Amino acid sequence: MVLSQEIARLIEQMLEEAHGELSIGRNELADRFGCVPSQINYVITSRFTPERGYLVESRRGGGGFIRIRKVSMTKDEYLMHFYQAVGDAIDFESCRAFLTELAHSGVITPREGRLILASLSDRNVPAPSRKARDEARAAAFRNVLLQIFSEKE
Repeated sequence: MVLSQEIARLIEQMLEEAHGELSIGRNELADRFGCVPSQINYVITSRFTPERGYLVESRRGGGGFIRIRKVSMTKDEYLMHFYQAVGDAIDFESCRAFLTELAHSGVITPREGRLILASLSDRNVPAPSRKARDEARAAAFRNVLLQIFSEKE
C-alpha cells in the first residue's frame, strides 16, 4: 500500500473513533510513519477537502497541529456549502469530488452523480480556453445543484 493511502486510512480511522473531529500533531504523525511533515500536509490537502465533506484547520510551528472535522450538514447547509465552494470556475476532477461526496452522503444517487458528471465533462462544455470552460462548467454545475436541492424538498 502506498504511504499516502496508509496515512489517509489512519486519519479516517482516528476521525471515526473521535466521532468526526480530530486534532493531531503533524510532526507526531510524521514520526509515526517515518516520513516528513510535508507528506502529512499532502495527504490532508488532497484527501480531506471541503469537496469531500471535511473542514481543516492547520497551525504551523513548534506546537503545530491539524484539526480535521467531518462535516454533517442539513440539506440546506449542503446546498450553501457546495454552491459557494463551486465558485466562479471549477475543473472536472473537482466536480467529480463534489458529486462523489453528495452521493456518499445520500443527497443524490450514484446514478445521478454519474449523469451530472458526464454532462459536465470537457467534451460537453466547449469553450475557447480552459478558463472559459471551467467558468461555464461552474455556472452549469451551480444550476444543477440548485435544481437538485429544490427537488429534494
